[in-house]
Amino acid sequence: MNGMEMSVEVFDLLNGKKLVDKQHEAMMLLTVSEEGWPHTAMISVGEIVAISRKELRIGLWPDTSTTANVIRTHKATLVLFWKGKAQYIRLSLERLKELPNAHYKRERFHAKIIEAREDMAKYAEITSGIKIDLKNPKEVVERWNETVEDLLQ
Repeated sequence: MNGMEMSVEVFDLLNGKKLVDKQHEAMMLLTVSEEGWPHTAMISVGEIVAISRKELRIGLWPDTSTTANVIRTHKATLVLFWKGKAQYIRLSLERLKELPNAHYKRERFHAKIIEAREDMAKYAEITSGIKIDLKNPKEVVERWNETVEDLLQ
C-alpha cells in the first residue's frame, strides 16, 4: 500500500490511547544531518500521536541532533514494524510554539504525511520490530501520557 495516509493499524498504534499496552513498541525517526548523513533516533508511542491518518504530532527532546535536523530541514521519515509489515512514512514537519507550562519540555512538531508505504516480503514474515522494556514503566507511561496531552494542544 502506498499513499498519503497511514494504515488503520498504524493509526490505532499511534492514537495516543492505552499507552501502557503499547509500552514495548519503539520506532525509528530518520533525519538528515548537516553533513548529509542519515541520522537515526528511536522514539516511542509516548512521543508521537496521530491526530488523523494524514497528520501526526511529535514531541522531541530539545537540543538533540534529531531535533536540530527537523528544525533545519522540516523533514523526517518514520520507520516502524507493526502487524507483520514494515511501514515507511515520510513527513513534512512544522515547529509548534513552546508550551511554557509543560511539565516535560519538548520541541513539538506538527507533521503531515507526504508518503506512507507498507512493505512485506513474499518469501518471509516480519515477526517483530524494535521491542523495548521500560526500566520504570509506571513513571515513563505517566510521562508519555502527559507528553501526548501536550502534543494535542
